[in-house]
Amino acid sequence: MRSFLTMLGIIIGISSVILIMSTVAGAESLIVNQIRGIGSNIIGVFPGAGGDDGPPAAVMGVIITTLKDADTEAIKREVPSVTAASSYVTATEPVTWKNQTVTASMTGVSPDYIKLANASLKEGNFITEDDKKSVANVIVIGSQIEEDLFSNNDAIGERIKIKKESFRVIGVMESQGTVGFQNVDKMVFIPVTTAQKKIVGINHVGFIRITVDNEETLDEATKQIEEVLRDRHNISNPDEDDFTVRATDSALDSLGAITGALSAFLVAIASIALFVGGIGIMNIMLAAVNERIREIGLRKSVGATKKTIVTQFLIETVTITLIGSIIGIIIGILFSFFISLIVNYLGYSWDFVITITSLLLSCGVSILIGLIFGIYPAQKAAKLDPIEALRYE
Repeated sequence: MRSFLTMLGIIIGISSVILIMSTVAGAESLIVNQIRGIGSNIIGVFPGAGGDDGPPAAVMGVIITTLKDADTEAIKREVPSVTAASSYVTATEPVTWKNQTVTASMTGVSPDYIKLANASLKEGNFITEDDKKSVANVIVIGSQIEEDLFSNNDAIGERIKIKKESFRVIGVMESQGTVGFQNVDKMVFIPVTTAQKKIVGINHVGFIRITVDNEETLDEATKQIEEVLRDRHNISNPDEDDFTVRATDSALDSLGAITGALSAFLVAIASIALFVGGIGIMNIMLAAVNERIREIGLRKSVGATKKTIVTQFLIETVTITLIGSIIGIIIGILFSFFISLIVNYLGYSWDFVITITSLLLSCGVSILIGLIFGIYPAQKAAKLDPIEALRYE
């Protein structure tokens, strides 16, 4: 029982390492799956400058007004490989029909949105160029919004209110569920110009999303988009860019660097428990030496060498740490599996990842801890004088 209680530090430390590495890998897989679900030939343009690897300022919640809808139109005209482009203006607003009100993610978009999102309509039509140019009060609603507001009634042609503006429903989207990190079924779409002028009251856009004809043209298209925007924004020095262009592949590279650093940081914190566990094991082995002084004296008196005594106590220490690490690995795997079950049950694509590296690292670290913290008690036992040890009461 005393040995088991001593193992708890090792068990907690090892299970924490396994759980952290599995959770970070699972979270990375979630984000990667979401990005890939959006598309592998996507380019995002964000307002504000961003470092080579860091996120643009707009992504961090800073409001920057450097991008316009005219930039989107210029990119479509001047970059040959672009197949679709849309400006985005987003807000969360109450949407009302008669006495029914729901809170929806309102998104002002360009007509190309439906191509970009690879979406389709259940009924009706999507926003057109004429709707955008005329700042029309038309709206396309998600399938969940249709169900919440209209139940079994036909939504097409009905009028719903956002703030003080009345919008005519022209289309209902097919159910898509969660795409990226948003439930598209709970969104409503209006022309980007209408969102700017009548709902949000701005003349800039939040970001621009672009698709190109294939993945091979991503790098060239990214450079061309940067050139178009520099020309439009009168920027001659790239260091003075007031925008950030990111392709999906660069986003995945940045994600790998971020999750790697985060994993290392969290594992370092969990290692504190391993260190504490090692001290606990050293304490119990010192106690074991004091309790077994007569045994050590007897063994030495019949020919046991110092090396034999050291080996005995090191084997005992390593055994305790190894058993603790095995228990910790099992607990860490069970908790990691439980987390993956919960996240997948909530509708997200979370991979259950336990790497051989994490298992080998855990076992190796536990053995190393056993050796490091077992050397002092083992040497203390080996140095005992056999005659004095046999006299010990």
